[in-house]
Amino acid sequence: MNERGDQSRVVADALIGAAAGAAAVWVMDRIDWFNFKHEDASARRRTQAVRPEGLDPAHVLANRTAEALGSDLEPKGHNSAGVAVHYAIGVVPGALYGALRHRAPALGTGRGTLFGLGLFLLEDEGVNPLTGLSAKPQDYPWQAHARGFVAHAAYGLVLDTAVRAAGALWGRNKLAIAGADDS
Repeated sequence: MNERGDQSRVVADALIGAAAGAAAVWVMDRIDWFNFKHEDASARRRTQAVRPEGLDPAHVLANRTAEALGSDLEPKGHNSAGVAVHYAIGVVPGALYGALRHRAPALGTGRGTLFGLGLFLLEDEGVNPLTGLSAKPQDYPWQAHARGFVAHAAYGLVLDTAVRAAGALWGRNKLAIAGADDS
């Protein structure tokens, strides 16, 4: 394939990954909310109490960005800007995953679950607390970490499954769903 064809393939793979990332965020949210609603009430209260402004990191970031631009988001809590930031945080890594999966096969180890867990460690346990978008990891109950771990593993699995399925539909890889060599 020529250089232009390679560039087109990378863009197509990134777009597939972005769409898969959006689907993965949707599934991740359902799993996380289910687990949150079914965990011990004291763990839920502690999680809410330590969150900056009582909000998840995406909504904190959306509110702080709006304030920095001289605006206020209404409502301050759950709002469309925060949801958009939350999805962007999942779509961008999805695009990178889609673009790089064939070029760095180790990225797909564990059918994407290790990628999802890497995002959990990087974002939830690292960047969010360092930037003040969340409290320090030790301030949260263990249940919050377990929920994040499970939800991000599911994100990675859904992301990988959707990217492989799209690859199979468009002839990108033979037997992608069955897990045959798909380089």
